[in-house]
Amino acid sequence: MNDSQALIESRVFTTRTVPLGRPLTWLVAGCRDFLACPWPGLSHGLAVALFGYLLCWFIPDQFWLLAGAFSGFMLVAPVVATGLYATSRALEGGARVSAATVLRAWLPHEKHLVVFGLLLALAGSGWVVTSASLIKVFAAAPVTTPEDFLRVVVLAEEGWLFEGWMALGGLLAAPVFASSVVAIPMLMEHDISVMGAVLTSWRTVLDNPAPLALWATAIAGFTLFGMATALVGMLVVVPLLGHASWHAYRDLVPRNPQSADARN
Repeated sequence: MNDSQALIESRVFTTRTVPLGRPLTWLVAGCRDFLACPWPGLSHGLAVALFGYLLCWFIPDQFWLLAGAFSGFMLVAPVVATGLYATSRALEGGARVSAATVLRAWLPHEKHLVVFGLLLALAGSGWVVTSASLIKVFAAAPVTTPEDFLRVVVLAEEGWLFEGWMALGGLLAAPVFASSVVAIPMLMEHDISVMGAVLTSWRTVLDNPAPLALWATAIAGFTLFGMATALVGMLVVVPLLGHASWHAYRDLVPRNPQSADARN
């Protein structure tokens, strides 16, 4: 599909402008879904936490590499939450949520969803390599523990390493966020190409720059909290943000009668 076709495909869907404080509504709705059906969220949160512990076990003394791996999680998080989107969709339709509801969302029945997931994984891997290279090459001392990272990178009295690390991370994260904020729920629910979903996502961001900047900040803040609690907080953070992201999608891209290809 060429770019003009993807643009036409994207314009089938309308986008909605929301007020600045709307992300709080998404978080409240996400919390409600989590409490209504907690086991999918807890399962996802536990899987993320266990994956983090496995990383620490395999490379315990190489925090220069772990820093990129943990911060890069935010780039691939939209894919991680796929089962939670399916749960919220079932709850809004009054359907019973079963293991099959969640597992079906992970089956590679839709190549577009798989392709987009691979692209996010590639972006995450690129950030891990970039982050590790910066810290390994430019840090004034070896960074093997979180304490080293705080002392040598974050609180360093001289140099620009932390500022450069943050700036490069932001340069990568911003377009990835803009491309994915509503794209994966769209790919789950509609027969739309990856480029069509990405263009819709960008239109949504351009229509709502301030609310979605606040939403991105909230996602980063909650994720940092989950990591700062030795990943225990991920048991709550992952389901809260996953369910809330579905409600963000529903709010920003309302159901469109022109889109007759929506899956039931």
